[in-house]
Amino acid sequence: MPYRTIGSVIGIGLVSGALVWGTHSLTASHASDAPSTAFMPVAVDTPANGFTEVAKQVTPAVVNITTVMTEQTSEGFSVPDELRDRMEEFFGKPFGPRGRGPSDPFEHRGPRRGQGSGVLISPDGYILTNNHVIDKAREVNVTLPDKREFKGRIIGTDPKTDLAVVKINATDLPAVSWGDASRLQVGEYVLAVGNPFGLNSTVTLGIVSAVGRGHMGITQYEDFIQTDAAINPGNSGGALVNTRGELVGINTAIFSQTGGYQGVGFAVSTTMAKPIYESLLKTGRVVRGYLGVGIQDLNQDLAKSFKIKNSKGALVSDVREDSPAEQAGLKQGDVIVEYQGTPVEDGVTLQRLVTRTSAGTTVPVKVIRDGQEREMTVRIVEQPDETKVAKVERGEPDYALSGLAVEDLDQATSKELGLHGKRGVVVTRVAPDSGAEKAGLMPGDVIREINRQPIKSVKDFEKVSFDVKKGDSVLILVNRRGSQLFLSVKV
Repeated sequence: MPYRTIGSVIGIGLVSGALVWGTHSLTASHASDAPSTAFMPVAVDTPANGFTEVAKQVTPAVVNITTVMTEQTSEGFSVPDELRDRMEEFFGKPFGPRGRGPSDPFEHRGPRRGQGSGVLISPDGYILTNNHVIDKAREVNVTLPDKREFKGRIIGTDPKTDLAVVKINATDLPAVSWGDASRLQVGEYVLAVGNPFGLNSTVTLGIVSAVGRGHMGITQYEDFIQTDAAINPGNSGGALVNTRGELVGINTAIFSQTGGYQGVGFAVSTTMAKPIYESLLKTGRVVRGYLGVGIQDLNQDLAKSFKIKNSKGALVSDVREDSPAEQAGLKQGDVIVEYQGTPVEDGVTLQRLVTRTSAGTTVPVKVIRDGQEREMTVRIVEQPDETKVAKVERGEPDYALSGLAVEDLDQATSKELGLHGKRGVVVTRVAPDSGAEKAGLMPGDVIREINRQPIKSVKDFEKVSFDVKKGDSVLILVNRRGSQLFLSVKV
C-alpha cells in the first residue's frame, strides 16, 4: 500500500505484512516510529482525565481496512538489517528472513496486499477513507474494533482529493459526527485515531500546526490541516478529531526527510471532505464547479508588472475557449481578487471557492485589469471530466461485470484504435479472476452493446450494466482491434 510522505523522502507502506522502502517525492499516510521533535504547548487546558472520553467515543468508529490488490508482487520483501533490528525490537518477534539483498530473486509470487484505516460516518455502514487505501483493490475487507469482519463495497472514489467511500452491510454501528473544520485554530488540540502497523484503535495527541495548507503537491485539490499528532503506517484514512470527538479531518500524509515521523502530518479537512462524501454517496461521483481559467500565484515582481499593490490574488494565465470565464469577459492578465464576496489570497483559494460552487450559480467576481478594479458576473458550470471513469465493483466475484473499469471513447482514442465514429466505451482495466475477465474482456476492447442495447457513453454503460443480475446471461458486443466480436457469459 503506498503511503504518502513529502520532502526528499523515503516512502513507507504496509504491503503483504512487510515494510517496503522506496524513494518517492511524496507518499500517503504511513510513517515510522522515529521519535518526535514536535513542539507541545506549555500552557494547556486539559481535562482532568486527559482525553479518555473522546477516545472512548471515537475509537469504536475507526475501522481497519485491508485490501487485495490487482497487481502481483513478491511476498518476500527485502528489509535493511538495521531497520529489521528496530522492527524486531518494536514487535518483539523475528521480522522475516535476513541477508537478502535488493537484487535477490523473489521467493514466490502472491497477491499484493495493503492496509489502512477508515471512519464510520453513519450507523448503516458508510465509511470514509483515502482513495490510496483502496486504489486498485479487487477485494476490500473491513474489520471493526469489536473484531467483526465484513466485505467492503466501493461506493465511489475521488483521486483528485484522495478520498473514497466504502460500504459494509451492517446496521446500528458506532459513527463519528461531523465537525466544523473551518473553526479550527492553530494551537488547538486534536487526536489522530487509526491502525498504525496494524495496531488497532491507536490514539495519538497533537495540536493544529496550520490550517488551509495547499501547494503541497499531494493531491490536485488541497485543503489540509497540518498537525503534529503522530501519524504512522496504517493511519491512512483514519480520523482526526477535535476535543469534542467530532471529525475534522481524514489523515492522509506526512512530511519527512528520513522516512520517519517528524511531527508534520496532514489531514484532508472536512470542509472539503464532507461535500465530497455526500456527492459520492448520492451519485457515485463528485460534481465540481468550473470557471475555465488557468491561474498562477503572484509574487512581488508579477504584482508590480500587473499594477497590483500586494501579492494577493490569482493571476489569470489562460482563458479556456467557450468557458464561463470567456463568456463573462475575463481576460488573460486579469488578477482575480474577490470571488462571491470572499477575498482571494492565491490560486489555491480561488480553486477551492470555484470547485465548491454549485453548477448554475451566478457569482460576482472582482478583478484588477491594468491597475483598475472591475466587477463582473460569471455563471459557473459543472467541471467537465478529463477522463470519465466508471468502476463497476460490487464485491461479488462472479458478477459478470465486476472488476471492470471503462472510460468514454474520445476522438483520439477512436483514431488510435482504428474506429470510425465516436461510439462506445473503452475498457481500461480488467481485474484478475473477475467476472469481466471470465467473460473474455480485455483492456483496449471497445464495448458497443450490452444485451443488444447500444452503449455510447459511460452513462449508458452504468445504466445497463447495473441492471445485470447474478445468474444472468450477458451478451456483449465489442470492437477488438477493428474486428467486431460478441462475447457471452453465464454466471
